[in-house]
Amino acid sequence: MSTERVNPPALSPPTGFSHAVVATGTRLVFLAGQTALDTDGKVVGDTLHEQFEKALTNLLTALTAVGGTPADLARVTVYATDIAAYRTHAPELGRTWRQLAGRDYPAMAVVEVVRLWDDQALVELDGFAVLP
Repeated sequence: MSTERVNPPALSPPTGFSHAVVATGTRLVFLAGQTALDTDGKVVGDTLHEQFEKALTNLLTALTAVGGTPADLARVTVYATDIAAYRTHAPELGRTWRQLAGRDYPAMAVVEVVRLWDDQALVELDGFAVLP
């Protein structure tokens, strides 16, 4: 797979995402929404940061299971129950992203939602990847 991250100078400089990702490959992988569920199906972590780290780990685990890597991510959507808290903790969440997924940022969006499937969940991530 090859990816080209495009960040036009006519747009504000992206921080922790790419404005556009051009991906070529032969396999398109759709990744289901992942929250901070452990293997018993229980939400773990009391803070947004703890839940974000677990949800991202779960998303990357699903991606790895099909032979992908974080660099193969073309699009990720983050659903947060408190966008103000997400913005406040964005630097910390960004560090976690870089530790787990690196700096090849996909196109991303963060959307505030009223609630997620599990009442205790504070954040959910889904996306798609393009594999060779």
